[in-house]
This record gives sequence, C-alpha cells and structure tokens, in this order.
Amino acid sequence: MKTNKTKIMGVLNANEDSFYKSSRFDNKEASVKIERMIKNGANIIDIGAVSSKPGSVGIDEKSELKRLKNIVDTIYKEKYYEKVDFSIDSYSPFVIDYVLNKGFKIVNDITGLKNDEVCKVCAKYDAKVVIMHMQNKPANMQEKPLYKDVVIDIDEFFKKQINKANSFGLKDIVLDVGIGFGKNLEHNLMLLKKLEYFKHFGFELLIGASRKSMIDMISTSSVENRLAGTLAIHLEAINNGASIIRCHDVYEHNQAIKVQEAIRNI
Repeated sequence: MKTNKTKIMGVLNANEDSFYKSSRFDNKEASVKIERMIKNGANIIDIGAVSSKPGSVGIDEKSELKRLKNIVDTIYKEKYYEKVDFSIDSYSPFVIDYVLNKGFKIVNDITGLKNDEVCKVCAKYDAKVVIMHMQNKPANMQEKPLYKDVVIDIDEFFKKQINKANSFGLKDIVLDVGIGFGKNLEHNLMLLKKLEYFKHFGFELLIGASRKSMIDMISTSSVENRLAGTLAIHLEAINNGASIIRCHDVYEHNQAIKVQEAIRNI
C-alpha cells in the first residue's frame, strides 16, 4: 500500500474563544507566528475564525471574514503561500471564495461538504478539500453521541460525500474522521485504532486531536498540559495510516515525527 510522507498542519485561530489560547492570534503577531511555524517545520497552516469547540455557536460570514481579512491579505502580499500551503478552516462559501483568491489551496470543512455552494467554490479554484465527519453541530455534538457502529457509519458518510465531491469535479480529497466532533471517548479510541480501515478510499487521512478533552478523560490534565498525550495519539495515528497531522505544537511534532521516521527507516 502506498504511504504518504507525513505532513504537519499548524493551527492558527483568529477568534477569541478558541479552546487553546496559544493558538489565537491578532493581526499584529500573525506574521511572526506564521514565520515561526514555517521555520519549525509546518507543511500546511490552517487558519480559522470560528470556534468549533463543543457548545460553540457560529457567527455570520461577514463577521468571519472581517476577523480573517487582514491576515489573509498579508499572506498574499508577503507571498507566504509560496513557502507553505494555506488551509481555511471554514464552511462559508463567502469566506472560502475570498481566501482561495488570495493564495489559499485547501478548504478544511468540518461539515464535510454539506453545502453545495462550498463544493461549487472549491471546484471553481480546483482546491483540495478536507471532508470531516461531525455528528450534529458544535453546539450539540457532544450531547450523547450515538452510532450503530462508529467505523461503519463514518465509512458510509465518507462514501456519500466523496461521491458528492466527485459530482462537482472535486478529486483532490483528504478524509478526517473528526476526533471529538460528536464522539465519546470510546468512539475516538476505536476510530484511532481502526484508522487504517479508511485507507481503502485511496485518499490521505488527516487526524487532529491536538490537546483535546479525550486526553483529559484518560489522564486528568488542563489544555495547557496535554502535549504529551497529543503526541502519543498523533504518532499512533501515523502508524495507523494518517499522513496529515493537524496540531498546535509544530516544533514538537516535527521532532517527534523525525524520530519516528528514523526508527522506521533504519
């Protein structure tokens, strides 16, 4: 089976209610954070302006773009997109259209291409799309999530959404099982253990469990003290087929992945 080189997707949040405060930025410090991430080994930088933590509520798309506009314009002006790929964490066609016209190449859609208009905009720019699974919405996704079989149910979801993406001419696809998005601890652990199953679609798999509450459920810890747990999850995910790791701590992930690869390749 083909294996893809592991890529690190660094996270930057342009919203004040992100669950991990160190991933937030204002426009004055954004360039510094981007340059640091590039230096530390990021292959992709994922920028969002709407919190998707459990219980969060969305904002209107004009407000979302207002939070993003200055940094997106700076990325374009400084040609950072020539050094690293930029991803937009959004499901707003209005926002997505703006950033894809400013050097962004990837659309990270937590709704898994639910909106036809998102599909149309992505097709217009021939963008790479991340199809993520989420049960319900961020506001209520952790209210007793239920599956017949979490692996089979998400497999069916991927099959349906890949067919939808293809119908709009979208072929460059990444799949994300959505750790913590409408899943309890057992669901998350099962998806990580069985991750390689989803390789049958032939697309890259993305995992983003950075500092999430599942770590606290296993080993009591604050958000600030979950780096070790994050690395454990992500290295295991790579062993099980993931090739894109979405994380807050780029330097530490780059080091850990290099060590992992050195052991593999001896």
